Amino acid sequence: MSSIEFIGMIQTQKVSETHAPQGPAVDRDYVRAFAQAHEAAGFDRVLVPHHSTGPSATLTIAYAAAHTERIHYMLAHRPGFTAPTLAARQIATLDQFSGGRLGVHFISGGSDAEQRRDGDYLDHDQRYERTDEYLGILRRLWTSDQPFDHEGSHYRFEAGFSEVKPVQQPHVPIYFGGASEAAIPVAGRHADVYALWGESLDQVRELTTRVRAEAAKNGRQVRFSVSFRPILADSEGAAWDRAHRVLEETKRLRVQAGYARGGPQQSEGARRLLAAAEKGTRVDKRLWTAIAQETGARSNSTALVGTPEQVADALLDYYDLGVTTFLIRGFDPLEDAIDYGRELIPRTRALVAQRLAEQQPKAA
Repeated sequence: MSSIEFIGMIQTQKVSETHAPQGPAVDRDYVRAFAQAHEAAGFDRVLVPHHSTGPSATLTIAYAAAHTERIHYMLAHRPGFTAPTLAARQIATLDQFSGGRLGVHFISGGSDAEQRRDGDYLDHDQRYERTDEYLGILRRLWTSDQPFDHEGSHYRFEAGFSEVKPVQQPHVPIYFGGASEAAIPVAGRHADVYALWGESLDQVRELTTRVRAEAAKNGRQVRFSVSFRPILADSEGAAWDRAHRVLEETKRLRVQAGYARGGPQQSEGARRLLAAAEKGTRVDKRLWTAIAQETGARSNSTALVGTPEQVADALLDYYDLGVTTFLIRGFDPLEDAIDYGRELIPRTRALVAQRLAEQQPKAA
C-alpha cells in the first residue's frame, strides 16, 4: 500500500448538473482562480476534460500551469484525432513547459455520436484496438533515441521521432479508462493508473481484480483511481438535505433544457454505474446514485454523502481495496474544491497515514 493522490477537475467556465453554462466558453479569470484554488486546497493534480464541442484541454492546461506552481495536471486525450507522432511531441512539450507536471488520461470514447462529431466512425472495439496501437507508438517515441518506422492496423509512418522528451521518465504517467472486454487488455499493457467511476465496493473489487490479472500477464503493476462527487455538510442530515437539493436542481435544469429522463450513456462505465443504482439510491455506507439514475450516468455522477469524517471513512474503504487515487469534484465546482481542502482531504490523508502505520509492524 502507498499514500494517496487527490485529483480535482477544472473547466473553462462554471458548469455542472446544477449550474447551466453562462457567458463565453472560455473564462480566463475563472480558470486561473479554479486552478489556484485546487493548489491551495492541497490537491495533487487536476483533470481538464475533453468534449467534442468544447475548448482545447491542452491549451487550457498550458494556461493554468502558467498560473500555478506546484499542482500537477491530467490531460483528457482521445486517440484518433491527432497523429500519434504529433501527439507525442505535443504532450512531451507540455510536460517540459509545465515543469514535469503533466499526466494524460487516454479515453477511447464511449459514445459513437460523440466520436462522429470529430469525424471518427470506428466502432467501440475498433477504438480500443486503435488506442492500443497509439499508446505503443507514444511510449516508443518518448523513449527512443533513434527514428523508427511503423506500419500497423491504424497508423503508418517512416522515420518517426521526437526530439523533445518528457521531463518525467520514462514518460508522463498514463491514466486509462474503459471497463469493457475490449478495454481491459489495453489497460493491462499500458496503464500506470486505471480509472473507474464511483462504483460500489463490490464492483470495484471485481474490476480491479480483473485489471490486476491482466497487468500481471504483461509483467506490470497498475494503480487505481475512483471518481466521486462528495456532498458534505456539518451533520449527516444536513448533507442529505443538500443532496436532495442537488437532485431537484438537476431535474429542474434538465427540464428547462428540454431533456427527458436520461437514456444511458453508451459505455460500459455508465452501464456499471446504473447497475449500482439498481440496488437503490443509497449503496454501501454513503454511495448515492440518484444523479446517475437521473442523467443516465452521462459522467462520473455518483456521490458520497455525509460529514467530512464520514466521507473520509468511506474513502478509506476504497483505499483498503487498493485504490490510491481519488478524483473528487463537486456540484458547486469552485466552492466545493475549496471546501474539500478544509477537512476532507486532510482527514483522508490522516486516516491513510494511520492505516500505513498500523501495517508497518505486520510488514516487519
